[in-house]
Amino acid sequence: MKWILALGLLATLLAGCEQGDNAGGNAVGGGERPPPQVSVLGVEPRSVDVVEEYAARVRGSREVEVRARVQGILEERLYTEGQVVDEGEPLFHIDREPYEIELQRAQAERANAQAELNQARREWQRISTLYNQNAVSERERDTALSARELAEARLALTETGVANAELNLDYTQVRAPLAGMTGLESFPEGSLIERGTLLTTVTQQDPVHVRFSLPEGDAALQRAARRAMIASDGDHQREALLILPDGREYGETGIVDFTASTIDPRTGSVSARAVFPNADGDVVPGQFVRIRLKVQTLDDVFLIPQEAVGQGPDGARVFVVADDTAVSRTVELGPIVDSRQVVLAGLEPGDRLVVNGQVGLQDGMPVQANEVESHEAALEEAAKAEASSAELGPDDAEAAVQADEEA
Repeated sequence: MKWILALGLLATLLAGCEQGDNAGGNAVGGGERPPPQVSVLGVEPRSVDVVEEYAARVRGSREVEVRARVQGILEERLYTEGQVVDEGEPLFHIDREPYEIELQRAQAERANAQAELNQARREWQRISTLYNQNAVSERERDTALSARELAEARLALTETGVANAELNLDYTQVRAPLAGMTGLESFPEGSLIERGTLLTTVTQQDPVHVRFSLPEGDAALQRAARRAMIASDGDHQREALLILPDGREYGETGIVDFTASTIDPRTGSVSARAVFPNADGDVVPGQFVRIRLKVQTLDDVFLIPQEAVGQGPDGARVFVVADDTAVSRTVELGPIVDSRQVVLAGLEPGDRLVVNGQVGLQDGMPVQANEVESHEAALEEAAKAEASSAELGPDDAEAAVQADEEA
């Protein structure tokens, strides 16, 4: 009986305390909480350039193999490996002596053929005169004429022999086929090389070609590049910017002048090429770089902070404020440009977009809107408010809450 009476008394005391707490709570929280504060930013339609970047590799506009056109002993290399040479500058020297002898022999044969032709012409002059006087037969005249014609043909043949010997002698001096940077030599001096042996390469670096791949969906850019290839003016030329490996933007502007007409089945992309001037040699063939291109221009769209976009039951949504009330809007999103989200549809000119404080908002909820000039200004205000709340002590924070509830 004592335990039963003690438990009943304890239950009565607990019930009384709970009623007191409820009464005190009602006394403090009797007023309504104020609407949440949000930062709003006015939005207007604008034109936005959609810019994309693609990984690319630099190549020389022309890379030519330098090969020996005659056989012989490689006597001397006339350039420094890696040196920039001009078109026609000597690179290698092949032994000339055998070809000088061959030229002398060809010239001697030509002189012999010339002498025979002179004799044949004199003989033809005598025979033709005697034939006109009926002193020789027609057969003798024809024989003299044939001898003269054969001598003329033989002289022409020896002329080609002299020209060929002169050409081979000139080929002993291997020259640069174009202006560019030389590569390593393939054979050292003293090597016996055959006709067609690869000696080195010359890469033209001004201009340079930058090759990259376009996704299959970038059809507009592909068409623009093809128009640029056949356009005589600059109306259809698509400009490109080059981002160097260290992140710097190259000072010269390039032109996209080629896109392949077929899609690579292995990668699902289309090969493309841009041409950049490189007079100072700042861009080196073989470098990995990035190409920045303006893919398209979107008109009458809205550019808003990414943080303002949330997810609703019908897709992407934002909140706008109308008559101090939060209104949910389902929007159609476009690409992201300069860390901002492009909105293609769902907003109207002059809408007051909620850019800060939208967490926890519901459609139709009353709010206190603070106008800001930019999203950055809204973030600064939120940071200041958070900092000021962190500086308040527990007693100050409780007093501030009671003051807000009383208000």
